[in-house]
Amino acid sequence: MVRFAGRSDLDFVGRDGFIPPEVVARKIAEKEVIVAEVDGQPAGYLRLEYLWSLVPYVALIWVRPALRQQGVGRALLSFAGEFLRQEGHDVLYSSSQADEPAPQAWHRHVGFEECGLIAGLNEGGVGEVFFRWRLS
Repeated sequence: MVRFAGRSDLDFVGRDGFIPPEVVARKIAEKEVIVAEVDGQPAGYLRLEYLWSLVPYVALIWVRPALRQQGVGRALLSFAGEFLRQEGHDVLYSSSQADEPAPQAWHRHVGFEECGLIAGLNEGGVGEVFFRWRLS
């Protein structure tokens, strides 16, 4: 089952520690966090951002290690894509660090196409590879 996160999901969807709990709570209220469940338990989540407050971007996708490669990430992405299409968007962006071949391969596998690179964006001067998924 895939659904928008609710207030009761705050601990689970805030586990990465990248943004403060009050920001995660705001994102939950704005329907910017999606949760996947397996057997009634949270299995993973996807957090959306909006570049320039307009362009949807996958800020983070996280799946419990024991449930990876079982379609949870794809289900999260599919839910997000359908929601964004209904909201009138025709593209979704995402990215991964340039030194992470597995996440890059996943993006390509689920239908993203590489569309750019920002050099030196991350700690240690590592670049960020950007991907685009056409929703229409």
